[in-house]
Amino acid sequence: MIPAAKLDRLSNRFAEIEARLAAGAGGTDFVKLSKEHAELAPVIDAVNAYREVEKQLHETDALIGDPASDAEMRALAEEERAELKARFADLEHQLRIELLPKDAADSSSAIVEIRAGTGGDEAALFAGDLVRMYTRYAQLQGWRADLMSVHESDLGGVREAILEVAGTGAFAKLKFESGGHRVQRVPVTEGGGRIHTSAATVAVLPEPEDVDVQIDEKDLRIDVFRASGAGGQHVNKTESAVRITHLPTGIAVAQQTEKSQHKNKAQAMKLLKARLFEAERNRVDSARAAERKGLVGSGDRSERIRTYNFPQGRVTDHRINLTLYKLDRILSGEELDEVIEALITEDQASRLAALDSGV
Repeated sequence: MIPAAKLDRLSNRFAEIEARLAAGAGGTDFVKLSKEHAELAPVIDAVNAYREVEKQLHETDALIGDPASDAEMRALAEEERAELKARFADLEHQLRIELLPKDAADSSSAIVEIRAGTGGDEAALFAGDLVRMYTRYAQLQGWRADLMSVHESDLGGVREAILEVAGTGAFAKLKFESGGHRVQRVPVTEGGGRIHTSAATVAVLPEPEDVDVQIDEKDLRIDVFRASGAGGQHVNKTESAVRITHLPTGIAVAQQTEKSQHKNKAQAMKLLKARLFEAERNRVDSARAAERKGLVGSGDRSERIRTYNFPQGRVTDHRINLTLYKLDRILSGEELDEVIEALITEDQASRLAALDSGV
């Protein structure tokens, strides 16, 4: 049973937030309260459903235990009680999941960095496949996916791409994609039909709100230079590319996709904030990092998390030993959610088990 006092505190907090919003909270207070309200709303729905069935169970028990009830009434109540108990168990499980500690960044949009690894041109082609997979997946989820930057290879692959996925909860779903992705297939450049293994790395960062990251202008060094394309040729004659270095941390980002220096600077600042935000999260929240490492890996790009095997048409996620023979539909983004949902379910089960064991 979930302690009633804990549920009361949640209900009282939700009522307090609604009252403050109704009273006209403004500025950063409004933003914070609205965010908390959105996060608490599904929890309160689960609490209300749980308590309603709990109440019905008590009423049914009272009816069964009432000596004034006739045999037929008690028999009907026994049937209803069995159904209510099963429903109550399901609701309790769902509520316990809702009550698990949340990653504060889960509701954020995400920035997905994809880089070709070992394998030369074939690795770049595979990285391009991953860019298309995440772009399509984002669209199917109702999010917006925009390329912040892309460096293409000579054969039309991708050496490096940074994808902004804008939508509530994008980070919560995509965060388990961080790590090394491996492909096994016959490259287009292979004449002998031999299967090669190539790799790409993915890093997923939460995109912070402006209130999450404050940057002092004096801590930045901003350099401008001419944007260049594949092979080093200049794609324009003006210094539109921008590199921003955060001096205290040494973190540097560069953007040259846009023709406008102003737009490149804005994109570079967005990426810099995301990297600073994630660096701070990792610094102060070692428990979260340890928890993720124990379940689905550290998110380190060097860690192999998934293999895409073309000859067998299979995708295997090594963290949870999941194998699906749906390679085409996963790479098209249409069935990627099956892998992601399995990872989320395993994450929840692991954290519930840790909670029950007192770890």
